[in-house]
Amino acid sequence: MEPMSNKRFSSGNGPSQRQLRVGELIRRTLSDVLNRAEIHDPDLNRMSITVGEVSCSPDLKVATVYVMPLMGSVTVEEAIAALARNKHELRRRLGAEMTLKYAPDLRFRPDETFDRLDETRRLFSDEKVQRDLSAPGDDAEPDPDAP
Repeated sequence: MEPMSNKRFSSGNGPSQRQLRVGELIRRTLSDVLNRAEIHDPDLNRMSITVGEVSCSPDLKVATVYVMPLMGSVTVEEAIAALARNKHELRRRLGAEMTLKYAPDLRFRPDETFDRLDETRRLFSDEKVQRDLSAPGDDAEPDPDAP
C-alpha cells in the first residue's frame, strides 16, 4: 500500500490556489500600509512604491514581494533597502491585518514586469516579427519563391 500524499489536490508545478490567494491578499495589504504611510520611517513614507506581485512559498512562511518605485522618485535599490530596513514592522502590520496563523518572512525584489513589457513591445515592433505575424497561417503551403 502506497502512502497518501499531503498534496491531494495539487495539479502540478505552479503555485496552489491558496498560495495565489494569500499572495494577492499580502500584496493588497502591503500596498494599503505603504499608501497610508503608517511605517515609522520618514524616508520610506516619502517614497511612492507599487507592489506588483507577491509570491508565497508552499508553506506560506516566506513571501517574495516584487516592488517598483513610481515616477523615478528613487532607485529600485533605495526602495528595496528602505523596505528591508522596515521589514519587521511591515511583517507586524501584515500579522495584525490578516488572519494567517503566521505572518510570512518578507523578501523584497525588483518588479521587472515593466521591463519585460518593454522588451515584448520591442520584439513585436521588429520588422521580421511583423512579417511573420502577417504571414498566412501554418497550414498554408510554403512559398517556393520565398528566401
